[in-house]
Amino acid sequence: MVSLKFTASPTGKFSGPGFTARCALGKGGVVTASQKREGDGASPAGVWPVRNVFYRPDRVETPVTSLPMVPLKPHDGWCDASNHPLYNRPVSLPFAASHEKLWRDDHVYDVIVELGYNDDPVEAGRGSAIFLHIARPNYEPTEGCIALEKSDLLAALELMLPGTEIEISF
Repeated sequence: MVSLKFTASPTGKFSGPGFTARCALGKGGVVTASQKREGDGASPAGVWPVRNVFYRPDRVETPVTSLPMVPLKPHDGWCDASNHPLYNRPVSLPFAASHEKLWRDDHVYDVIVELGYNDDPVEAGRGSAIFLHIARPNYEPTEGCIALEKSDLLAALELMLPGTEIEISF
């Protein structure tokens, strides 16, 4: 497996081999993974493997990447209920426990790259749904994710291979 790493820094820079773009991180700043808590708005520092790419097939063409692809459906969600057995896992809506909708009215989740944060194993309350996704206008801070402008995200995906890691640095 090829080792390829991109880095997101609090200075607003996302970079990798032959690639640099502006990014946004969590409104709660960057914290160590041991300090990360559900709902704190912080991005967890560390090196996280890239898992899957989710995308809205009604809004974007299938991204060009060699990463595993998952087309989103209107009933897709992500559990953020710390005490639930499906915490930090994809779920199907309706879902009784607390969750995020992945099929959103805004365009932030039109393309989502799932990061392998707090997923092997999952620890209750340590944070969920840490993604690389499309930035809001003016690169507003996220709830803990990394956000890039859509064209930059799609360009980065073209470079990513299975085994790619993303580092969130201090």
